[in-house]
Amino acid sequence: MEAKPVIKVAAVCGSLRKASFNRGLILSAIEICNESIRGMEVEFVDISGLPFINPDLENGSEFPEAVEEFRRKILEADCFLFASPEYNYSIPAPLKNALDWGSRPPNVWADKAAAIVSAAGGSGGSRVQFHLRQVGVFLNIHFINKPELYIFAHKPPKKFDSDGNLIHDETREYLKKILESLHSFAGRLGP
Repeated sequence: MEAKPVIKVAAVCGSLRKASFNRGLILSAIEICNESIRGMEVEFVDISGLPFINPDLENGSEFPEAVEEFRRKILEADCFLFASPEYNYSIPAPLKNALDWGSRPPNVWADKAAAIVSAAGGSGGSRVQFHLRQVGVFLNIHFINKPELYIFAHKPPKKFDSDGNLIHDETREYLKKILESLHSFAGRLGP
């Protein structure tokens, strides 16, 4: 019997904070896949080294080294997991910058599945998720619709420790359901 291929997930965090709750969600996703979701690997793709998008940095179809490495990781992924806070009702600048670099021809985001999770203040990140879906239409990213995960980061019970690690078992189980849904959807879309 032939083994099913491993679905590779590129996980991108919209926050650059060291103890980011959203980075904590990605670290939990990596653990969950290693422990209990066969055939799925999550890799954190760091966007902190990307320069601000500027066509003057492009040389024909060549990009700065950090951008080339980022684009390669996105292109090699089968699907994406975005974890992002909400800044001023929208997408944080580092994440928008990464989306824009990936969209430069050829668009490395195109025709792949994705899921969004967010930990933020008052809205739980609902508006960043909405705006990311809007941008994803142009980028031709296919987002799962359900389940959704908005974490009201500062409301009891406490969901993260002081280092940004997810410590709330119920939220971890919900994150696992999102990963299972992404796994299923990415499998249906195919390579």
